Amino acid sequence: MPRETIAARRDRAGRVLAGLTRTYPDAATELDFGTPFELLVATILSAQATDVSVNAATPALFRAYPDAHALAKATAAEIEPFIRTIGLFRTKAKNIVAAATRLVELHGGEVPDDFDALLALPGVGRKTANVVASNAFGRPGIAVDTHVGRLARRLKFSRHDDPDKVEQDLEALFPEERWTFLHHALILHGRRVCHARSPVCETCSLAADCPSAGRA
Repeated sequence: MPRETIAARRDRAGRVLAGLTRTYPDAATELDFGTPFELLVATILSAQATDVSVNAATPALFRAYPDAHALAKATAAEIEPFIRTIGLFRTKAKNIVAAATRLVELHGGEVPDDFDALLALPGVGRKTANVVASNAFGRPGIAVDTHVGRLARRLKFSRHDDPDKVEQDLEALFPEERWTFLHHALILHGRRVCHARSPVCETCSLAADCPSAGRA
């Protein structure tokens, strides 16, 4: 099979984006939040955990610790009972207390609308920073989780396992104003259709433009 040109890949990316738009027109984060602080905490908690488990735990957590000032006064041991049902809860308890402490010390308790400042917070990598920046502040961003990475590779939009490199590859193919929608739609498609095991290629709305269809 001839090697796909950059122009052909861009055209295919456009068709994939159109297919995702038709299939998931209202794609958005499935994490429940009311403030940037709640989204930051929920996103840190969501690493290697389901949004369902995070959404089940955060209401009680946020009632007890509604803002960064309150959370910064807590110990990790005090936080653990609220998030015990979430994977890696001990490490995450330490991270969210440390992040809240840093918010109070450096940002008056507010989540900064600044990508580099978000990255400097404990427990925050590019994925979390992109989720917060895009959903709380409307900044375009592609948050690469396991679903986005898997679909990018199956669609042959990236050959990398490194999420940062996948992010760069997707940014080069898709218009900036659609980056946030793209990562939400790819997550939904990964959860509902393009599973890690046994993807449902026969009913996939992207199959016609997916080089891995029927072979994943």
